[in-house]
Amino acid sequence: MAWEFRKVGPGENVAVEAQKDPFSMPKWAPPVWHMPEVLVLLVNLVRGLVALVGFTVRNIVPVSVLSGLGWLGYAYGWRVPVLVLAFVLVCLGTWVLADWDSFVRGVVRPARARWRYLAVYRRDWQPVLVTAGLTKTHKGREYLPAIKRVRCGPTSDRVLVRMLKGQAPGSWEQVAVNLAHGFGAQLVRVRQGTGNRWSWADGRPVRRTVPRPGSVWLEFVRKDALASLVPAFPFQERTEVDLKALPVGRREDGALWRLRLLGTHVLIAGATGAGKGSVLWSIVRALLPWMLAGLVEVWAIDPKRMELAYGRALFERHGRYSDDPKGGMVELLEAAAQDMNARAAQFAGHTRSFTPTHEHPFRVVIVDELAFLTAYCPDRDLRRRAESAMAILASQGRSVGYCLIGAQQDARKEVNNLRNLFPDRIALRLDESEQVDMVLGDGARDRGALADQISSIPEIGAGVGYIKLETTPDPVRVRAAYVSDDDIRDMVALGVPEVGEAA
Repeated sequence: MAWEFRKVGPGENVAVEAQKDPFSMPKWAPPVWHMPEVLVLLVNLVRGLVALVGFTVRNIVPVSVLSGLGWLGYAYGWRVPVLVLAFVLVCLGTWVLADWDSFVRGVVRPARARWRYLAVYRRDWQPVLVTAGLTKTHKGREYLPAIKRVRCGPTSDRVLVRMLKGQAPGSWEQVAVNLAHGFGAQLVRVRQGTGNRWSWADGRPVRRTVPRPGSVWLEFVRKDALASLVPAFPFQERTEVDLKALPVGRREDGALWRLRLLGTHVLIAGATGAGKGSVLWSIVRALLPWMLAGLVEVWAIDPKRMELAYGRALFERHGRYSDDPKGGMVELLEAAAQDMNARAAQFAGHTRSFTPTHEHPFRVVIVDELAFLTAYCPDRDLRRRAESAMAILASQGRSVGYCLIGAQQDARKEVNNLRNLFPDRIALRLDESEQVDMVLGDGARDRGALADQISSIPEIGAGVGYIKLETTPDPVRVRAAYVSDDDIRDMVALGVPEVGEAA
């Protein structure tokens, strides 16, 4: 017999007998099984031991230090661990005073990376990735990408992530804005995962960077390190010039931006006021010691007669304007191409690499406002001659000590159809997002080259840009040093004293 309650009046319940259906199927209820308390304690003990071992492995250094200090205090008294701590503090203080940079690399940045991992990325990792749609659920189980490593720089963090099976870096690039807001960063760039591999070369171990499939680097930019002007680098104290690494500015991570000229050509694209002159004069300033020594020559072409003409006394040759403005510039390019061919014929069969000498100096041909010679010049014959000479220089000049540097405002292909001959390209502030891929190549903007979002305020955005190197497809954000008029006059006074005195 079963009982149920039915409401028959306001506030009144009476129990009535429920009639059973004699033909209904019996309902089976599973028996209630209680786990023994001993087994519960054993399972919890095993879980605690596993968690303790995992914590010890993840924090092996602090756990070892605390364990050692505790053992010393137990065995020899509290004075011994205090003396050990004092000795360690003295050693750290000496290290700080002796070499602050290495202390930052060895202690400060690893400690900051550990703190950022625990306080920021590990804490918010699951909710941010679930919201961004980077997790997968299969048969009721959630699969989450794993953090493998965190590195901290002065202005950005780099997080190495092991992706889920079947994921691609493009999935992370599409939600980069979500990741930036989720972790409190200004922006996020997605890079292909890489790792280090050791190999033997010439009898010694050499570390190489190799791709790591299935992983990506997430670069979280915390603050803009290029928001202020970069002052011009001093040149009086330098006598050696590395043509493969000229210091011309700063990178976003705070390191020097070193530009390669030997064995390559450089294209600079940027809107009006983007800071193309800062890049050009920073290059000239970095080359000045060898220009004065006769190991480097700079041939300059300046259709505007305003930018490079200010320091034309420093250049070996300069585009002429008095007799034939257009023809003089084209003649300079043709002379450079002819000299390059003569040098190649002289080097043929004798050498495959170039080293600057006084007889054969390294020649840098700078063409400001490149589009004037390739598209805007009204004389079709001069355009054809200029394009032919620049194509010869860009296709054959690298191996014999020639470097062509071109600067232009318009990034369209019909304005400059020679851009594919420039291995290294720099995109300063551009007007449209499509122009970024026109300058740096397809997919450059998706990989983080936001040149169309650079500020147009000169103090903030002049000289800021992204560079695509021949050795890597990932663009790097940089800012060229600002070379003022006074700096240029000082360079002229040092290189050509009589001209500097007259000025």
